[in-house]
Amino acid sequence: MDKKYSLNLPQTGFPMKADLVAREPQRLEKWQSGRLYERIQSARQSAEKFVLHDGPPFANGDVHIGTALNKILKDIIVKYQTLRGKSAPYVPGWDCHGLPIESKVTQELRAAGKTDVDAATIRSACDAYARKYIDLQRTQ
Repeated sequence: MDKKYSLNLPQTGFPMKADLVAREPQRLEKWQSGRLYERIQSARQSAEKFVLHDGPPFANGDVHIGTALNKILKDIIVKYQTLRGKSAPYVPGWDCHGLPIESKVTQELRAAGKTDVDAATIRSACDAYARKYIDLQRTQ
């Protein structure tokens, strides 16, 4: 008698191989076509609100491991609150003001030989810089 047939092991519908590269796009398509997020939000319209203001990341560079950790932790918190029955919409945002962007823009202006620049020009350059990295981070 073959011993592998003598064990009473549970059966599962899960595949033995995760194959995440192929399965994740299928899962996302199913969620999007089923409008899962919208249905969850509409089902909880009258529920207690939970709002997590997501300010970072700074729009001044590529996405990195710190950005990923920040987003993952916030995603876990929002999903936990949703599972508890609260209305917890996730609204991403960027920190597009302050010293990090101004510092990068000032470095670029100095590198281009522009040392005597008025405040309006710096603000305009900061706006363009932030928008550039917002668009880049959206694709990463």
